Amino acid sequence: MTTLTLQQRMRCANPIRHAWDGLTRLLDWLQAPALLAARLYVAYVFFNSGLQSLRDWAGTVWLYENEFHVALLPPHVAAVVGTAGELLLPPLLALGLFGRFGALGLFVVNAVALLSYMYALQPPAIMFHFIWGILIAVVALWGPGKWSIDYWMQRRRAQS
Repeated sequence: MTTLTLQQRMRCANPIRHAWDGLTRLLDWLQAPALLAARLYVAYVFFNSGLQSLRDWAGTVWLYENEFHVALLPPHVAAVVGTAGELLLPPLLALGLFGRFGALGLFVVNAVALLSYMYALQPPAIMFHFIWGILIAVVALWGPGKWSIDYWMQRRRAQS
């Protein structure tokens, strides 16, 4: 068994470290577009759901009266609050304007929706709610990223 000197080990490790540093830079650069993609996808899903609720308001109210059992809220109030959340929060999330607030709000909307009618959902629908929840949680925890209005406003404040 041969033992390598410190200098020999450093020479062997250099290409690996160089490759790792390059990969780290690439992953760092991909954070902004990945967060933007997550924000846009979730915003699209919830905003379209809110539009559908408005298109058939009588059907929406019927669902809240008969299918979606939201604890602590009367069905009409729950329908208004749920639809308002689905329409008002996604633009904030998509633009990254008060992005964490939008993400937390949609996380609540998603959790209430899942808990209110989980018994009526098929496993694929439940899986989508979990995926949306994870994507929303990522934005809430790490912020909307560099490709957001929040980031632009923060940089402007730091410069002045």
